[in-house]
Amino acid sequence: MVVCGDDGLAHRLAAELRGVYREQVVLVVPPSRRTPPQPMVGRARAASAALFGRMATAVNRGAGGSDDTLVPDERVMEAAELTEAALADAGVDRAAALALVYDDDETNIRAALTARRLNPRLRLVLRLYNRRLGQHIEELLDQAAELAGGATAGRGGHGGHGADIATTVLSDADTTAPALVATALVGTSKVVDAEGLLLRAVERRPPRPGEVADPGLCTLALLSATSNDPAGAEGSEDSGDGPRLLPDAEAVAAATGRGTVVLEQVSYSGPPLPARRAGVMPFASLFSARLRWSLAGLVAAVVALAVALILVTDDHPLHAIYVTLLDLFAINEPALDAPTGQQVLQLLSGLVGLLLLPVLLAAVLEALGTFRTASALRKPPRGLSGHVVLLGLGKIGTRVLTRLRELHIPVVCVEADPEARGVAVARRLRVPVVVGDVTQEGVLESAKIHRADALLALTSIDTTNLEAVLYARSVRPDLRAVLRLYHDDFAKAVYRTLRTAHPAALTRSRSVSHLAAPAFAGAMMGRQILGAIPVERRVLLFAAVVVNGHPQLEGRTVAEAFRPGSWRVLALDTAARGHTAGAEPPGSGLVWDLPDTYVLRAGDRVVLAATRRGLAELLGRRARSPR
Repeated sequence: MVVCGDDGLAHRLAAELRGVYREQVVLVVPPSRRTPPQPMVGRARAASAALFGRMATAVNRGAGGSDDTLVPDERVMEAAELTEAALADAGVDRAAALALVYDDDETNIRAALTARRLNPRLRLVLRLYNRRLGQHIEELLDQAAELAGGATAGRGGHGGHGADIATTVLSDADTTAPALVATALVGTSKVVDAEGLLLRAVERRPPRPGEVADPGLCTLALLSATSNDPAGAEGSEDSGDGPRLLPDAEAVAAATGRGTVVLEQVSYSGPPLPARRAGVMPFASLFSARLRWSLAGLVAAVVALAVALILVTDDHPLHAIYVTLLDLFAINEPALDAPTGQQVLQLLSGLVGLLLLPVLLAAVLEALGTFRTASALRKPPRGLSGHVVLLGLGKIGTRVLTRLRELHIPVVCVEADPEARGVAVARRLRVPVVVGDVTQEGVLESAKIHRADALLALTSIDTTNLEAVLYARSVRPDLRAVLRLYHDDFAKAVYRTLRTAHPAALTRSRSVSHLAAPAFAGAMMGRQILGAIPVERRVLLFAAVVVNGHPQLEGRTVAEAFRPGSWRVLALDTAARGHTAGAEPPGSGLVWDLPDTYVLRAGDRVVLAATRRGLAELLGRRARSPR
């Protein structure tokens, strides 16, 4: 794997590939400013080597040579520009995948075109801010690979896997949004985004006598036998005391006294959004309550005058109503020769007509004002509670806002710049927005921070995010807070300090590179990879696989396709073929309660959990053995 970049995302991505997927990595970074541009020297190499070393130490503790053992295997080189010679020196012509994560779109596109010419079989992952341009570049590079023969040659042991050798365009905002949303909801970013559905792995303590454990969607792993003993040490895989990934039902039943890791769906338990029909403005929002009562009183007065006129003159009801309206609008002739009762009614009708003029004028002005402010920013309702306060409507904040609304979660946004890119999105989604500097007094109070469930501080200024979280802590000490920080080390220091100062509250500090690296690493491994979840010293991978061409899956039932310790089918994508497997109606997405007797067919697309070695065997790749 070759990673090229000029910021913290490149270093974090390289460490993710080594620490999680055990891949050989070549990291290409700009030359250090303090040292001459020599390959494999400078601050970049020192930073990456330290990052590799920390992850190697964490994974290698007592691993004893299992399939998840991490052996540091990195190469860091410096290049001022990604020329054809620099890419050749990095081994792009022999590499399996290349990630271009520079902060400049043009640099990434130019290098991707050069790399595709050097190696048509190369899997490309690009970091682009322009999403529309990214779609066109993705199609262009895939077409170039197909014409050059790379996409048809494939690399695995099964035909038809050429689609895995493709181009993937990602952005920081799209990759970090699911983790930030999950952190705000359940306090963890250890989630997997499976076809828009957020999943998390939860550790469960051993059930007490007479207690029934909640299995969740499924049991992913059995924890070490000594994981619940503070004085114990994690067992090894050979002794059977270590973590067991993807156990069968018999192993789960026999493992008494051991904790489990179960899969759960991330959901929101707060108050739902109010029902609102799209494109329809209710009458209550068009006119105020006082105006509606005034109009009702005038209508009642007109009806009373018409009834009185019928009683006085014995006139036909329709004609009496017509005469009353003429008197009301002052267009009837004076009743000079009429009886006294009719003259009195005409005077009263004229008086009611005078009262009608200001009411009609107020109705017109109020309706015009309502239509004028329909496209303006909404203010937070008075009784709002249980919502999420989102600070910053920039690139990442806008994507997080869209994701929260997709989950039907009430949100109040705070943005200092009324021309920010996310303000238009908030106006279109009818989300309340408080325009103002969050560091100023009263801004967070306007967002109802004292009644909120969570705070997401996602502005581009670290000090602003930190100040907002500290102030929110003073208003509500138990508030769930998530703040975005640029540097990973600074984020760790802030998290530890806030956790010490507020032990009863849930605080998470996240850097964008830390959250985006897993998605970029999964894309480098192939489009099938959805994400990874650590289980003690080991890692579980989640992948979306088409059954066609896999003899371990095709033609087998779900129970027969399950291989304990290697892989397990979790869900069926009903949108892929439009069938239901007898569980849910068509078009409902993923079906999780698949019967064990369901036979996997060639056109099925399934989501499965697997170990590294199991996924390599299933996809026909050669699993790397430790050196």
